[in-house]
Amino acid sequence: MKSQAITRVKQQRWSAIAWRALGALVLLPAALAGAAEYHGRVFFGTVPVPGATVTATRDGKTLSTITDEQGIYQFPDIADGGWHLHVEMPGFGAADQDVAIAAVTPAGRWDLKLLPLAEILASASRQRTIVAPALVPRAVAKPAATDAKKDTPGEAPPPPPDDNSAKSADALLISGSESNAATSKYNLAPAFGNRRSNSKSLYNGSIGAIVGRSLFDARPYSLTGLPTPKGDYSRVTVAATLGGPLNIPPLLRHGPNFFLGYQWTRNREASTISGLVPTAAQRGGDLSGTLDSAGNPVAVRDPITGNPLTGVLPVSAQARALLALYPLPNLAGNTSYNYQTQVLNGTHADALQLRMDKGIGKRDQIYGGFAFRSLRGDTENLFAFRDGTKTLGIDANVHWSHRFPHHILLDTGYRFSRLRTDVQPYFENRQNVSGAAGITGNAQDPMNYGPPDLVFSSIYPLTDGVSAFNRNRTDALSMLATWTHGRHVTSFGGDLRRQEYNQLQQSNPRGAFTFTGAATKGAATTGGSDIADFLLGVPDTSRVAFGNADKYFRQTVLDGFVSDDWRLKPELTINAGMRWDYGSPMTELFGRLVNLDIAPGFTSAQPVIGSSPTGALTGTSYPSSLVRPDRRKFEPRVSIALRPDPTSTMVIRAGYGIYVDTSVYLAAVQQMAQQSPLSKSVSVSNSSTCPLTLADGFRNCAGTTASTFAIDPNFRVGYAQSWNLSVQRDLPGSMVVTGTYSGVKGTRGPQQFLPNTYPIGGVNPCPQCLAGYVYRTSNGDSIRHAAQVQLRRRLRSGLAAQLDYTYARSIDNDSELGGAGHLVGASSNDSSSTSTGTTSATAQNWRDLRAERSNSSFDQRHLLSAQVQYTSGMGMHAGTLMTGWSGRLLKEWTATATISAGAGLPETPVYLAAVPGTGVTGTLRANRNVGVPVSQNVNGYHLNAAAYATPAAGQWGNAGRNSITGPNQFSLDGSLGRTFRLRDKLNLDVRMDANNLLNHPVYTTWNNITNSTTFGLPAATNAMRTMQLTGRLRF
Repeated sequence: MKSQAITRVKQQRWSAIAWRALGALVLLPAALAGAAEYHGRVFFGTVPVPGATVTATRDGKTLSTITDEQGIYQFPDIADGGWHLHVEMPGFGAADQDVAIAAVTPAGRWDLKLLPLAEILASASRQRTIVAPALVPRAVAKPAATDAKKDTPGEAPPPPPDDNSAKSADALLISGSESNAATSKYNLAPAFGNRRSNSKSLYNGSIGAIVGRSLFDARPYSLTGLPTPKGDYSRVTVAATLGGPLNIPPLLRHGPNFFLGYQWTRNREASTISGLVPTAAQRGGDLSGTLDSAGNPVAVRDPITGNPLTGVLPVSAQARALLALYPLPNLAGNTSYNYQTQVLNGTHADALQLRMDKGIGKRDQIYGGFAFRSLRGDTENLFAFRDGTKTLGIDANVHWSHRFPHHILLDTGYRFSRLRTDVQPYFENRQNVSGAAGITGNAQDPMNYGPPDLVFSSIYPLTDGVSAFNRNRTDALSMLATWTHGRHVTSFGGDLRRQEYNQLQQSNPRGAFTFTGAATKGAATTGGSDIADFLLGVPDTSRVAFGNADKYFRQTVLDGFVSDDWRLKPELTINAGMRWDYGSPMTELFGRLVNLDIAPGFTSAQPVIGSSPTGALTGTSYPSSLVRPDRRKFEPRVSIALRPDPTSTMVIRAGYGIYVDTSVYLAAVQQMAQQSPLSKSVSVSNSSTCPLTLADGFRNCAGTTASTFAIDPNFRVGYAQSWNLSVQRDLPGSMVVTGTYSGVKGTRGPQQFLPNTYPIGGVNPCPQCLAGYVYRTSNGDSIRHAAQVQLRRRLRSGLAAQLDYTYARSIDNDSELGGAGHLVGASSNDSSSTSTGTTSATAQNWRDLRAERSNSSFDQRHLLSAQVQYTSGMGMHAGTLMTGWSGRLLKEWTATATISAGAGLPETPVYLAAVPGTGVTGTLRANRNVGVPVSQNVNGYHLNAAAYATPAAGQWGNAGRNSITGPNQFSLDGSLGRTFRLRDKLNLDVRMDANNLLNHPVYTTWNNITNSTTFGLPAATNAMRTMQLTGRLRF
């Protein structure tokens, strides 16, 4: 027996050593609880309550303190995390609350309620051996009948009163009573200082406004360096809320609790747009003053003969008509941007929210909500085309919860949502620009009036919106059950959603032409001009897609899950579970989907329709969605929280899980619904066998498919594996340090390429194979690693702060997760850049998809952020007990500052040219000149054009995707606010917010088209300083 005891002791020692070793070896973080200051005040109405006892308990640990003469209590060194607070004071009802102590936990406020006189007397009777003798009435009233249900077994009745208690009752006078210590068999209403409660205290609400004016905002930043006048605009949001019980005597008593909120928004925003537009000489065909990207006069050739063109170029009738839509330059001496204008965009919004809940008995509760939002907006572009957008959305839900015996809670619900979107382009029902210009082959019904899109390598692109009237709807059923048993909390449930996307719109009804200078370059290795191509009416590519405008997509989404939260011991919690997600491939209500039935090796392709899903080439039978379902998506998840040493402040957390993305079908099905033979879809490039003109550019050519998109019928749903490990520990001075490592591995992401394509100047390896379509598969993958260090000061003496540094690296070859980033030529806007081609990450070389693996478009290597908050009048040395006018003036002001500085986001060096055999641009990349630096800052150009060159004939560009580092990011925002306590339960919140406090211009992107004269110029900036004032009255 003795040897067994010794062995047991040794095992316990080795176990303790193992726990400490684990805590010492793990150097990366999770989340813990550490020491900080927490304080609050206790009131009765507006009167501070001194002498109240405040007790905090957690895990068997108890802390106590007493309020001072101002009703203030303070725990100067309390650990972070959840605590149960109990406040008691003789003569008042006790108050309890669970509080989560954290760095920014606000000061506590307690409102005590005076006990009825009978309860005060009963309490005093039970405590007569500890305090003064119990008070009893001089004349005892007849007691009320006893309720047997409320009897407490084993509780002895209070002892009979003695003479001393009667004498002491003489000294008791209650304000409002008619005789000394008079009592009644009925409970008296609480009375203290002539105070009475009323039903109004059951309700709470607020009314407030957020206001901003151009008077207080900085002038929009100009990329040209020339100031523009600041327009007159304003931003106003008015909001009101009301909540409480819905009682309408005598119609409705004891009704449900409700919350009602409404927001009214009327905003106008100003922005400055800069761009390069055709000059007066260029409009007449004179290119003598036009320079190429190297700064030399452009050399152009006849697109038909290949001979050099000199003098004034002939201008086609279509080009002349479209040039009339361009404004004339208003800036002289600037070859990069020669036009600048200011636009005002407006937003009008109304939103309403209603929530209600009602308990039925002790076990049932019904609750639900209704939300409504109406948004009307208009946006203006450089050409003064003002497009309107109207959205109307509603969301309603109702839930029923029931508590079963054995600690089981069931919650079931139904949710309905609907969103209607109406887009009205500037030219809709206004002017048939294409028809008047002599352009044929595109949609020219009144709904789709307007010009075709014009895309250039240098000139600002001509674009306008597409008319749309869409109605989306979702019906969802949900169920969640929670079972609490022992140290386990087990949850399980599921959801069923039916989603409808009802659309009335065309994909690309007016079409688009791209001009790269290829037509006037001819067979030469240099020369050519995009504006020369346009004037001659010879585009490099053309694209159009229109036909069946109405589309009705349907999808069913299911999920189920089970998880268990196991409090294994006070120092260890394990949460483990399993989830299953399934999103069915989308179908069209009438089977109007088109995919390609493709022969092995992409040697041939024929369309297959959802209404008759049998392939003409392979004989394969497909489902009506033309994509087979993927139901095998199980997602195990597990996480732990561990305190290796109960006496230490170190906490370790770790987790692993798999997460599925079931929303991958909508982008594909929208393209499948707008294809031949159900629609006209064209994507071709200019060639000797397929000559294109502005007058007749939307036509099919031999060797290209009439369909422009295809998806792998065995397309799989992507998933991500996510893992993290973190460690947190307290430091002296209310400081906490946290280290975190996290990783995400994406698998089966979307990936797309162009079959049967080859480099410019190369030989077509399969002339008989069809090209001209994008093929989407699910072979993409990604990986991201991130390490973060956080230093946090918990709120103490009014000061809280947090500093975070993150180093991360993300790479992928995924067409949507990482994306292709932006594609910018000669356009700029202070809020967004204008796309000049396809923005999806279509692979450059369809036979070498490994070459696409590169930096993700969101790969930000370094990010440093800091937040500081200070509240005046907190802490013993900061005027906590300050009173009088100085206290009212200086206390309780809260100032915050947030600063963020990070590395730039990646960009791709794009060589804008058409992929042979297709109408696709924006996927080709330039050649990288090794040894030549990419970054520079010369005359406003931040990228070095000499670092890149045109790919050699027959070769793909060797520059990596997302290999350029964009502009560094920086922001500094601040706010100052205070709550003014006007009277009991009536408070006024006032706050001033400032974004971009330093008014520092921060570029967001560079122009990244290497064969553009604007390559390396900044394309967009963040907004300059804006200020807004918030006021809210709460009651």
